[in-house]
Amino acid sequence: MINRILIRMKVIQILYSFLLVEKQFTLESNPTAPTKEKRFAYSLYLDMLVLLIRLANTVERRPGDTPLATTRFISRLMIDDTVKSLISKYSHEPFPYAGLVAPLADKLRESAIFKKYLKDSGNDVGSGEEHLWRDIFNLVVMTDPDVGAVTARRQNYTLKGVERMHDMMNRTFVNFLASQDNVAEVERALSLSLDKARELYFRLLYLPVEITDLQDRIIDENRHKFLKSDEDINPNLRFVENKVVDGLRTNETIDAFVAKNKIAWSADEPVMLRNLLKAVTDSEIYADYMELPEASVHDDCELWRNLFKRVILDNTDFLETLEEKSVFWNDDLETISTFVLKSLRRIEEGDAAGAVLEKFKDDEDARFGFELLRYLYKNKETYRRYIDDAVTGSNWDSDRLAFMDIVILEAALAEILNFPKIPLSVTVNEYIELAKSYSSSRSGSFVHAILGCIVSRLQKEGRLLKK
Repeated sequence: MINRILIRMKVIQILYSFLLVEKQFTLESNPTAPTKEKRFAYSLYLDMLVLLIRLANTVERRPGDTPLATTRFISRLMIDDTVKSLISKYSHEPFPYAGLVAPLADKLRESAIFKKYLKDSGNDVGSGEEHLWRDIFNLVVMTDPDVGAVTARRQNYTLKGVERMHDMMNRTFVNFLASQDNVAEVERALSLSLDKARELYFRLLYLPVEITDLQDRIIDENRHKFLKSDEDINPNLRFVENKVVDGLRTNETIDAFVAKNKIAWSADEPVMLRNLLKAVTDSEIYADYMELPEASVHDDCELWRNLFKRVILDNTDFLETLEEKSVFWNDDLETISTFVLKSLRRIEEGDAAGAVLEKFKDDEDARFGFELLRYLYKNKETYRRYIDDAVTGSNWDSDRLAFMDIVILEAALAEILNFPKIPLSVTVNEYIELAKSYSSSRSGSFVHAILGCIVSRLQKEGRLLKK
């Protein structure tokens, strides 16, 4: 029932709400009214960050494999504008600690810190990274006598300035740790959202039953009026005897879900339900059905298919009620309603007992959303760097990027790079449609252009093999 189209939609919704309020990782700022000592400390602080980046790019597990370069701390440093400017500066100017990178890398490679990281990194997202760079800096870099010697020869050197830099580095590590993403919380939110989508499916399936029951009660009340009309005495019972509704009413899976989750439109939303019944009975669809010489199962099914499409899903009171119950349900409605229509079709075909669709088609679909989230959180700084590079080389204004566009692009890249069985064109087209639905009018073409640029780059670099 819950397919990958809906799962992608849910992932985007959840990511947007969580990433929008997450604590951002920021570096220490340039001191205001700086003294010579503060200027020295801040300059040393930035160079230490560059030194850590160079170590990350040098320490190899095996030739060509630099696992520290993809850690989240380094990835976050690499998208910081100050750090990017400094890296650019040192691409054509001497880096003060350049001669120490190789020996420090050898020392780090043999350290217990690195070996423990390699052992732990095979576990869940971010495993082993919590204090990795804090320990590398404090126990490998700062204890190295050659680092101390090079630092002592810097202009405006003071021990107090070194201590100030050390404090700045440790605050940066604390800041990084505080900004770490709670993936488990995001997964719980996704799980709840998918469960709510499932609940919407059952609520829609049970709605014809409650509408029919309400009409049946009204017919019975009219029979007992003091002054009765001929219609009250001999009502047309075709609507309340609809065979498709009977199939929904007697389905054990629907009955169990309704009972367990205490679903009762008549008790919870009596005014809305009466208004919806009136909209149904006032419709031409209802009138045409009631005037049929006789009604087949196909006619019964067509009635509710058309009522859902043209009356219920367009009813303002009903849509407002859904929005009050869940902020996501109106977004889910178009997709979930197609599943409801499939269930009605099963009843028409004689399979009332099997009318309810499974929650997921298979185990792969059940895992898909959670795996997509984990891949994105593990690599989102890398994906953001790809996005920034693509935007820089295009005509798009990076300062005017919508945050939703970034979320959609990062999710698309997570899927493209980590789900080899999903065709590239399928992923690209799905996220273009999501951009059109959730972001600005230009977002579809923007997402298309940026994904095309990134995909082309990754294919040329051999990082993406699927076409």
